[in-house]
Amino acid sequence: MLQSTEGANLTSVNEFIFLGLTDDPKLCAILFVLFLIMYAITLTGNTGIPILIKIDPTLQTPMYFFLSNLSCVDLCYSSAITPKMLASFLSNTKSISFYECVAQLFCFSVCGTSECLLLAVMAYDRYVAICNPLLYPIIINRRTCMWLVSLAYCGSALNAAVQATLTFNLSFCRSNVINHFFCDMPPLLKLSCSDTSRNELVIFVISFSFGIGSCSVILISYTFIITTILSIRSKEGRKKSFSTCASHIAVVSLFYGTIFFMYLRLNSRNSVMQDKVTSIFYTVVNPMLNPLIYSLRNQDVKRALKKLAKTKLESFAW
Repeated sequence: MLQSTEGANLTSVNEFIFLGLTDDPKLCAILFVLFLIMYAITLTGNTGIPILIKIDPTLQTPMYFFLSNLSCVDLCYSSAITPKMLASFLSNTKSISFYECVAQLFCFSVCGTSECLLLAVMAYDRYVAICNPLLYPIIINRRTCMWLVSLAYCGSALNAAVQATLTFNLSFCRSNVINHFFCDMPPLLKLSCSDTSRNELVIFVISFSFGIGSCSVILISYTFIITTILSIRSKEGRKKSFSTCASHIAVVSLFYGTIFFMYLRLNSRNSVMQDKVTSIFYTVVNPMLNPLIYSLRNQDVKRALKKLAKTKLESFAW
């Protein structure tokens, strides 16, 4: 049963209650099975890729080091949201404690920002590999890789800490019912009876800076990459160069496509439901599709998978 905390302040809010995606029991059962399958694929794919990269010597390169980190982020991204959502499909009271909500928002913000920054790092890696192949081992060395990944995680943690602190320092006195299926900032800000203008401004500036910064790096990198590829005379050479970044282009398009649709679409009467559906894409669908894209479109990964499968079959037969 939904409860509200009218007239309460921040200290009296012990839990929040989600409205979720639907109240229909039959639809809840169908969605539970669907999202459970998707989460199982996400766990398998995003766990398998880092393991495959770790055990196959041919994949232990900077590009695949960044890919393994992206898989770990996707795994955490989905795990911060999906298990709680699955539990809510089987429960009449779709509640989450105050501190669980804080932790969920923090993890969601860390993983979302990390994905933006890692995609930018991977674009820069492809730029150096294609536009400056002779300098690639010098520029993208092990130390540089560690620094780039560390900066991405530190920047993401700082961004998430600021956003979570600003959000949960507000007073929630209107209701504790969140019209969403996880703790996200927009629906939480709607519950506050405090002045949220300063919070919204700071959060917008930080998010805009990270988003536009990473997107700019990606666009600039691929401008130079496409220019370099088009200057290659050999058709086979152009095809080979493009194939090394085709998977990354697909993942970037999928990630930023949902983000841009979320924030640039026009307001409508169904905006709340559209927000929920779009959120499903970048919290559940994208983390599931990313490892599939890299597995199906990347020749090195497919070759390593076949090699591992052949080794396991020979070992089993022996």
